[in-house]
This record gives sequence, C-alpha cells and structure tokens, in this order.
Amino acid sequence: MIDKINLAAPGILSKPGVQPKTASVVQKEFSSFLKDAINNVNEAQQTSDKMTQKLINGEDVDLHQVMISSEKASVSLQATLQIRNKVIEAYQEIMRMQV
Repeated sequence: MIDKINLAAPGILSKPGVQPKTASVVQKEFSSFLKDAINNVNEAQQTSDKMTQKLINGEDVDLHQVMISSEKASVSLQATLQIRNKVIEAYQEIMRMQV
C-alpha cells in the first residue's frame, strides 16, 4: 500500500511552521490570479483604444505613445492566447491518458 506524502513536513514543498493550504483556498487564489491577469489585458486594450481615439480626434497625444500602448496590448493579448492554448493542450493530453 502506498502511504500518503506528508506535504506539511519541513523541507517538502512547505516552509516550517506554515500550514499547507487547502484545495479550496488554492482554487480561489488561482481564480483571482486569472481574473487579475485577464483584467490587466483588458485594461491594456482599453488604454490602447482610448489613445488611438485621441489620435484620430486630433487631440494632443504623441504618436509613439499610441504605438507603444498598442504594442503592449497586442503582446499581452498574444501571450494570453498562447497560455490558453497551452492549458487546453495540457487538458486534452491529460484526458487522453489511460488509467
């Protein structure tokens, strides 16, 4: 019979004197991390849109700042899509595993 590994033991994935986190706590932290990351991508997109609109309207905005914000938004969106693709690929690989 296989014994359970004590993850609370010092030196094994935890700090001495610190209680291990429960699955629900980890799930909530991961969920909030994902929400924050997606919100940051959304904010970058909105900032880029606002700056582009200001440029179109002829307001006082530097072209290089508009391009920088546009590229930041583009790179953050592409990174998010690549992470999503990797997560989906990993999920599909796990589902194909035979038990």
